[in-house]
Amino acid sequence: MKKNVQPRILYAEEDGNIFDHPELRLLCRKGEHVLPPGPKDIVPLPEGSDIFLLPDRMALGLNPESGEFEYLEANAVAAFVSPGYTLTGSAAYLSDEDAGPLPLFAYGAVGYADGTFWVCANRTDSDPRQQFGDIPDQAIERGARTLLKQYPENRLVQHLAHCALEYCCPAAKNLALGRYEAPLPTAAGCNANCVGCISRQPQDSQFPPTQERIRFRPAPEEITQIMHAHARSEAKPIFSFGQGCEGEPLTEAETIRRAVADYRDKGGRGTVNINTNASLPDTMAPLARAGVSSIRVSLNSVRSELYTPYFRPSGYSFGDVRATIRAAKEQGLFVSLNYLYFPGVNDTEEEFEALADLVESTGLDFIQLRNLNLDPELYFRIIPAPKTPAMGLANFRKRLRKLFPWLEFGYFNPYLGG
Repeated sequence: MKKNVQPRILYAEEDGNIFDHPELRLLCRKGEHVLPPGPKDIVPLPEGSDIFLLPDRMALGLNPESGEFEYLEANAVAAFVSPGYTLTGSAAYLSDEDAGPLPLFAYGAVGYADGTFWVCANRTDSDPRQQFGDIPDQAIERGARTLLKQYPENRLVQHLAHCALEYCCPAAKNLALGRYEAPLPTAAGCNANCVGCISRQPQDSQFPPTQERIRFRPAPEEITQIMHAHARSEAKPIFSFGQGCEGEPLTEAETIRRAVADYRDKGGRGTVNINTNASLPDTMAPLARAGVSSIRVSLNSVRSELYTPYFRPSGYSFGDVRATIRAAKEQGLFVSLNYLYFPGVNDTEEEFEALADLVESTGLDFIQLRNLNLDPELYFRIIPAPKTPAMGLANFRKRLRKLFPWLEFGYFNPYLGG
């Protein structure tokens, strides 16, 4: 980026029109601190991102002459960045006293300068698997309809076709296109009650889930039909249990074991992954024997005092999560973290030390730096305040690489062969 870029803030009128302010400079939030973004914090807003108006929240900016923060009697604006980018700073604003919670998105600070929108984010993965800009909707619909015609009795095909055509789920769209990673939702139930769950929310949460959770348990043969079909289309297939439209896949470990074993017994190739909360360590050995390749463990933090109030586990603890990671590595599985990153929380010194301890003690392989989709102010009502300042995403990654040269970073599940 240009080192001298100093974006101006954006604000929105009630009619939804967005403007850039002629003077006030962009501010961002890192933890509980509001400050201007540094030169390593911002990039041009990537294609496929969205810009949101934030109701009941006033735009906040820096007056470059006085050095004071000023707010406008106009709505703040934030960006939801496209996949492959991780936020370095959240949107800064001043909320009304009666402001309700924001929907389940990540809210990046976004500004405007030199004819370009700029967002507080870094690119963490260049994989194009969730880029659909050059693909016509008709191709996705045609692929989904073809699967429905080939497998008219397969309930999982019906569910995923609905996800592709109605929810525009990127994973389901890729299945319809026969490319990259195929989703295999399996679990209707869950042993956690995550504050930011996108498939199930209590009625009093004030923000609806963004998609409908699966309502049935697929039979192993329904799963394997999809796996074989996808492997015929994709040269490097990845299959993932544990999607946004389901609960915890390890609660259906036996169904998954039977499906994967049958797929492998019939010569099925590719990477078989489970996206999980890692709550059930005893499931790792049978799943590995069946032919599972990897697990991806979702965490908002590697410290119990932050993990527990967000995940709200039922019948397991953070100690079980660590035990599952160790068991997976003992079985030879590739282990990733789905590290739900929040600027000013995950890049603090106390979090860095805890993460370094987890990597060193388990030998995990990969960290996916994904954004935590939650109202920032709600998040800080449920977790303890950070004790140390943010070091920034770039420094966070640099320090981890220096300590653990084998550790890889990205945003998506990697293809591992198989």
